[in-house]
Amino acid sequence: MTRLGDVCAIRYGKDHKKLSDGSIPTYGSGGIMRYVDTAICEQPSVLIPRKGTLGNLFYTDEPFWTVDTLFWTDIDQTKIVPKYLYYQLKQKDLASYNVGTAVPSLTVEVLNEIDLDVPSIDKQRRIVEVLNSFDSKIALNNQLNDYLLAA
Repeated sequence: MTRLGDVCAIRYGKDHKKLSDGSIPTYGSGGIMRYVDTAICEQPSVLIPRKGTLGNLFYTDEPFWTVDTLFWTDIDQTKIVPKYLYYQLKQKDLASYNVGTAVPSLTVEVLNEIDLDVPSIDKQRRIVEVLNSFDSKIALNNQLNDYLLAA
């Protein structure tokens, strides 16, 4: 077991309004909001809600920007596979770490203390392979359902 703060640095998103339009996705707590010309990060990352729906995690392995309602993770890939970190955090009930009153909120301090099961990098990669295959099958099933509903 290790703590989230031991395998990544949690960073704050920033305002996007002064950025020009482009091809880089800008994530908010509900998903992609727009596309801009500047990346806040170009490495794989798990995007964690700072405010709002706390369980709405995103994973990206392409350059991205995040707004201030999301944290992004600067992952130490010598310690943890980025997609494995995503799957580990998806298993957590992040809402139970809420520190907000009116609006559900998370803090860096609280997130840094979350315990994670981190086996060897090789085992993490094998776990990610299996879980990715399930995700692909689920995505295909959802596409088929959408197609059948539209028909």
